[in-house]
Formats: sequence, C-alpha cells, structure tokens
Amino acid sequence: MKINSLKLKNFRNYENLNLELDEITNIFYGDNAQGKTNILEALYLCGTTKSHRGTKDKDMIRFGEDESHIEVVVDKNGITYQIDMHLKKNKPKGIAINRIPIRKASELFGILNLVFFSPEDLNIIKNGPAERRRFIDLELSQLDKIYLNNLTNYNKIVNQRNHLLKDISYNPGLKDTLEIWDLQLADYGEKIIESRKKFIRQVNDIISDIHRKLTGNKENIEIIYEPNTADQLLQDVLKKNRERDLRMMSTSCGPHRDDICISVDGIDIRKFGSQGQQRTAALSLKLSEIEMVKKVTRDKPVLLLDDVLSELDKNRQNYLLESIDDIQTLITCTGVDEFVNHRFEINKIFHVREGQAVKEN
Repeated sequence: MKINSLKLKNFRNYENLNLELDEITNIFYGDNAQGKTNILEALYLCGTTKSHRGTKDKDMIRFGEDESHIEVVVDKNGITYQIDMHLKKNKPKGIAINRIPIRKASELFGILNLVFFSPEDLNIIKNGPAERRRFIDLELSQLDKIYLNNLTNYNKIVNQRNHLLKDISYNPGLKDTLEIWDLQLADYGEKIIESRKKFIRQVNDIISDIHRKLTGNKENIEIIYEPNTADQLLQDVLKKNRERDLRMMSTSCGPHRDDICISVDGIDIRKFGSQGQQRTAALSLKLSEIEMVKKVTRDKPVLLLDDVLSELDKNRQNYLLESIDDIQTLITCTGVDEFVNHRFEINKIFHVREGQAVKEN
C-alpha cells in the first residue's frame, strides 16, 4: 500500500497544496507551527474519518472559508483509489471513493491503513483508560468493519440510554422502556468485548519479541485486557447497576469503561513503571500495530511519524528506523539533522513554511 499524492484546499493553514509522495521515505521539516502536522492529519482523516487530535470538522477549515477539500490517491494491491473528503462548517462531511459518494463513513475504512505515531502516544501507558481504549478502537476499526459497526451502534445506544436515564428523573413512567435499551446494549457490548479479547491475544503474540529486542532481552511484556464487567455477562451487570445508573443518570458499566494493563515482568507499569519503561512499552505497542496490519491485511500500512524521533533515545531511534525501512513513511521534524542524513535513507524532502511545502533536491 502506498499514497501517491495529496491535495489540500483550504485545510488548516493551507490554501492550496499539491504533493507527489515517494513510495518509501518522505521528510517534512520546518519550524514549529508551520503546518507539518496538518499534512499528516489530513491523511489520517482520509483513512479513519477522524482527526488524530479529536478536532471537529469546522475547526480544520481554513480561517475565513466555509469548506475545505482533501484528495488522496492510494495504490493498494495494484488498484488505485481516489478518496475525496469535503469538510463543511455546518453540515456533515462529504466523502467519495473514486468520485462516487458514500453513505456511511464505515465504507472508507480498510482502503487506507495508517499507523500514526506522535509524542503524545508515548504517554499512552501513563495516561487514563480512555487513551488505551482509543488505541484498541482505532486499530480494530481499521481492520474489522464488523467491529466498527458494533462499536458505532454501541456508542449510539449508550448515548440514547443516558438521555433516557435523565428523562426518567422527570418522568418515572419511562422506566419500563429501559429494559429494551439494556438488551441492545448488552448484545453489542458482548460482541465488542469478544473482539477486544481476540485483539489483545493477537497483540501479545507479536509484542513480546519486539519488546525483548528493544530491551536487550531484559524485559518481558504482557498486555492484559481488563473488561469493566470482569467475567460477568454485561446484561447481568446492567441489571445489577440499574438503580445506581438511575441515580447518577449515566451508564456506569460496559466496554466504554474498559482498560488494558501493561505488565512488564509482572509489574503494572501504568502505576509503577519508570518513564523509560513506559516509553519503551508505548513504542512496542506501535510497532506491534504495524505488524498486526501486515498480518491481517497481508499488506503494509503507511506510517505517519509526527516529530517522534526527537523524543526517543538513540537505541529506540535505531530500532524504530530499522523496523520501518520497507514501508511508506512520512516523517515530520524541525530539521534534517545529521542523524537522519547518516542513519536513514531519505527519498524525498519537503521544507514546510507558512502553509507551503516545497520539495528540495
């Protein structure tokens, strides 16, 4: 899989941008706040329909404009796909594949498989459970459309159930309708739990070797899935917590409250790990994500590295660069320093400044 080209119109600080990308290594360098990350964000948006920053569509439109357009041309197994995305201030985004509009955003998933790695990802271990759930959900949604459908429906039902819990506080007669929502919530929730269990098993098969190599065979890592419902059926837990949910007017149990434990030599490094251990584990997770995509899709993902090399020590830098020498990679950095010039083959360099990305020889 490779991205051939990217066009932007009125996206973030870009009025117009037209890039032809190399199939292996593309470096985007420049000072901070010039628009380097915006290029990666546009690509990630075209692969997942969402910004990696969690930004709303209207906030990605260039100041003073009403809409923006992104066009990405992808080569996948010899087939060319053109993805067009229109962001609008007061309307849902419009998406077309090969100029044919799609009705559901889920139709886009799986065409462009991306692994995004930013300095913030190095904090995935020590941050809250929401970050770790997001890691699972984004990866599984790219690899499994059934999971994406189950997750989308589950989240809608959680929101509707929460609205109902609030309405019941004003109109107790609505309480009888809660059972219907609970049955649907339990159905989709159990499917999500099973998919996550399978995913964690697959990650563990991959991550152990990666982590041992990163640590010089000094550490053993294990990812442990921690479902909010433990070993109980979600339907039973919902019933048990119903009165509490009515008091709190919120759904207190289910996959939207799951977590994963990262254990190194039997120690929960979320709480007791050093910063070095946490960063190494985060890097292991990201490298496992790459291998997972290769295994499931039998294709290589596109890797987006957002100024992450400066956050890693020499050993981790070397291991990362050695691991990605055969996949298309887009790297942002503040300068094409001596390390990159001597340790990593560069195919294309772009200097990013004030909303322009100029190719250099």
